[in-house]
Amino acid sequence: MTNKQHLCVKDVMKLDYGTINGNATIMQALDEMKRLQTAVLVVNKRDEYDEYGLLLVSDIARKVLAMDKSPNRVNVYEVMTKPAVCVSPDMDIRYCSRLMSTLKLMRLLVVKDDALLGTVSPRALVLNGLAAIGADD
Repeated sequence: MTNKQHLCVKDVMKLDYGTINGNATIMQALDEMKRLQTAVLVVNKRDEYDEYGLLLVSDIARKVLAMDKSPNRVNVYEVMTKPAVCVSPDMDIRYCSRLMSTLKLMRLLVVKDDALLGTVSPRALVLNGLAAIGADD
């Protein structure tokens, strides 16, 4: 019988992430992405009853660039994905990977007690998760 190592999302998640408000323009979002050298921003909640959103470069490419819209005239809320799918930091990386695959997602938010802790991507699951598991074989 094999004793598989249990890795959770919290073991592989990215702790640093950028945020933006939904009423910002896409140009402001692009400036923030460049500054942070990231391809994703978390869209802040408007109030305690709201949900987080996600803005990815691929969303901007499909909904702004390909549609020939001005990034100065389009707001983040028009392009973002909301609600963002959230997972527990204690979720096993295998289940997280299945969820991302099933829903065809490239980023999930890691949330505990309504507090945003970080983000997780397939890249993090594979490079950090499988690498750690494989190191024990």
